[in-house]
Amino acid sequence: MAGQMADSLSANGYEVDSAFDGMDGLERGRSGDYAVMTIDRMLPNMDGIAIIQNLRAEGVATPALIVSALGEIDDRVRGLRAGGDDYIVKPFAFAEMLARVEALARRGGDLAKHTMLHVADLAIDLLSRSAQRGGRKIDLLPREFQVLEYLVRNQGQIVPRAMLLQHVWDLHFDPMTNIIDVYVGRVRRKIDAGQKYPLIHTVRGIGFCLRAPG
Repeated sequence: MAGQMADSLSANGYEVDSAFDGMDGLERGRSGDYAVMTIDRMLPNMDGIAIIQNLRAEGVATPALIVSALGEIDDRVRGLRAGGDDYIVKPFAFAEMLARVEALARRGGDLAKHTMLHVADLAIDLLSRSAQRGGRKIDLLPREFQVLEYLVRNQGQIVPRAMLLQHVWDLHFDPMTNIIDVYVGRVRRKIDAGQKYPLIHTVRGIGFCLRAPG
């Protein structure tokens, strides 16, 4: 069915990426590069509801169409409460699926204003996964962007190294690793170099804090 859906969407002008297990779907969804996501309820490794909950917790606002053989009212309610935007029950007509995707794609345009984060003259775009400071574009690698995004989402608060390691790398804290300092150092050089004031600060012995001056 995934192949048929992809063929139907492609034939109607959409560019389609497919993920065949939950973890792959979660990683693709995190990119924020999609107009719409279609997510099956029952997937290997991670179910569709968990994918949506994780993405919404991380601030990914891409509209999600849940596709499922579970059609009871309770199933639909659970999916929508988890952060799904629409729900279609198998078997369905592909024409209906296309209409629902088109409606969500239009709705997604209204979400753009919620996909920008700002701290002082720094702006990051959660959809394009890009950043700029003072109007100057900053080139970031995907992991560097994740580090910056997490610091921005926690602006003004001290972020321990363990929290960064857990949320960006999904790893428990290893006191011997210096990967956090390496990546924060890279991000700091790209964000703060040549600027009037720094945004990223080291809190000795604890972690880091991204804050506006004043």
